[in-house]
Amino acid sequence: MIDPARLHAAYERVRGQLLAERSAAGHWIGELSTAALSTATAVSALALVQRHAPPHDRYHSLIARGIAWLSAHQNADGGWGDTDRSNSNIATTMLVRAAIQLAGRAEGLSESLAAPASFPGSAWERTVSPALPAGCEAEPREQWVTRQSLATRESLATRESLAAAQRYIDGKGGLDGLRARYGRDRTFAVPILTNCALAGLVSWSDVPPLPFELACVPQRCYRFVRLPVVSYAIPALVAIGQVRHHHLPSAWPWMRLVRRAAIEPSLRVLLRMQPASGGYLEAAPLTSFVVMSLAASGRVEHPVVQQGVKFLLDSVRPDGSWPIDVNLATWTTTLAINALAGTGEDVAALGCLDWLLSCQHRQVHPFTGAAPGGWGWTDLSGAVPDADDTPGALSALAAWRDAPSCSTEDRARIEEAAAAGIGWLLGLQNRDGGWPTFCRGWGKLPFDRSGADLTAHALRALKAWEHVAASRSWEKAVQAGLRYLARQQRPDGSWVPLWFGNQDDPQEENPVYGTAKVLLAYRDWGALNTEPARRGVDWLCRNQNSDGGWGGGAAQRAASGGHHASSVEETAVAVEALARISHENRTKVLDRAVNWLLDAVEQDRHRNASPIGFYFAKLWYYERLYPLLFTLSALGQIRRTLGA
Repeated sequence: MIDPARLHAAYERVRGQLLAERSAAGHWIGELSTAALSTATAVSALALVQRHAPPHDRYHSLIARGIAWLSAHQNADGGWGDTDRSNSNIATTMLVRAAIQLAGRAEGLSESLAAPASFPGSAWERTVSPALPAGCEAEPREQWVTRQSLATRESLATRESLAAAQRYIDGKGGLDGLRARYGRDRTFAVPILTNCALAGLVSWSDVPPLPFELACVPQRCYRFVRLPVVSYAIPALVAIGQVRHHHLPSAWPWMRLVRRAAIEPSLRVLLRMQPASGGYLEAAPLTSFVVMSLAASGRVEHPVVQQGVKFLLDSVRPDGSWPIDVNLATWTTTLAINALAGTGEDVAALGCLDWLLSCQHRQVHPFTGAAPGGWGWTDLSGAVPDADDTPGALSALAAWRDAPSCSTEDRARIEEAAAAGIGWLLGLQNRDGGWPTFCRGWGKLPFDRSGADLTAHALRALKAWEHVAASRSWEKAVQAGLRYLARQQRPDGSWVPLWFGNQDDPQEENPVYGTAKVLLAYRDWGALNTEPARRGVDWLCRNQNSDGGWGGGAAQRAASGGHHASSVEETAVAVEALARISHENRTKVLDRAVNWLLDAVEQDRHRNASPIGFYFAKLWYYERLYPLLFTLSALGQIRRTLGA
């Protein structure tokens, strides 16, 4: 049974901790995980800029700190994962391998850090040799020997680290393993290969050419020219396509002429798409790929490179690492508002309405050509409106509108913003009835196709504004969305999301998150008695872990000794989905799950973030606030259910 006193105490504790995380402006910024992948690409970019533009040591300290962080976070199997809590993968390991190679050259070390044979003689013999190098006479002998000994140890450790990394890469199939990971999608595979080619680790013939000339066609025509990358990767298409053309032009003379003519026009496209911060999508990996590619093409002084470098310098963390993105402030703030509102809180007292309204995009977006009206994931200039953050903002505004202390003036401003947001959202819906992330009708590549989680979120937002937005087109959009969700349900009853995963799942998918989010949409629309919803509930109940929670996998159970294999985030979202559902097994399942969450809060495990987030191209991240946000939402729903 659920103890009401324990539930209340846990709720108040989590609520207090979440409110304490607010910024001075009243909203939530959060903290994204540091990423080996971001750190590696940033190091490579700075090393190549440093190599091609004097003074050649201006980024020496940043590069050295980045390499030191990477060296300290290598996994036991020799590889690196996207975050410091992620399993190793071939993509990130290849990028780190390339970064160390480029950093070695940038810092004036051995030309090939990977070749032990290039280290002649005994390092220790050279260190303690009676003859000091010329110019060292003024340095005390013991100090010089100590310094050289430390440098030698560091070099040997680096070689050992690189050897382990190479064994990991070889064990995963090398280039064939990388290609198998991404299949036909070149969005991330080609940038990785380009980074490796710039480091001299692969041949340029191993890097597929990208048709950067297609970026010169009008933006509204992008979806018709069948680009080999997803919508958000146009900057990489241009910069990487150009560096590949620079090092290995096409064998066809006419193609060389076309691409030569497209260089300057496509660079203007790149400059037009670059935000004021200099960081494309506020993301270190995408920005770094652009910077390193243009620098290696002889354009180190180009404004795109200079602004990109500024972004990298501004976003580095004190420990020398970089996050996958700067922050998800809009997303975390709307999650917080919706979580608090779902528990019955008066969210209009939070005082961040002006900030949230200021995050709405009011002009055609230069990156995707998106119409005005949507919200992106952050208030920073590199955000792009999308179909997850826009529904989140619309739901938060609806909660604010309904709050007891919301003023008449604020309600009018909210409804004006919501009308634009609903129009934007309806205009994005695909023909299949689902919602994509950024652009309607781009195709079937990952993160451009419709997603069950995005569609469920959009439907919940439309329900929240039903009394304002209801119309014939609105009703058609809702019915098409519900039909899309029914078609996307798997035979076992689950749904798979686009933007969240589970690294222990064989396919790196997260059906717990996807199923829970779709069930919340069915709940809001009063459709829990439909066949898809009943099958989804059955799936969640059947897949509860023995410890009472959800999530985790074989690797996580082994690492934890069989205890607490479930994750806070997945357990909380499942609890929220089941909180108001009538089901024959629901009471037993829910009691065990809620008690798991209560134990987690009491043992202070509820702040342990798991890498369940997918970024672009299956890049893992975790957000420090996710466990708090999800737990508060779940416990609040349970409190209201018990009270009712």
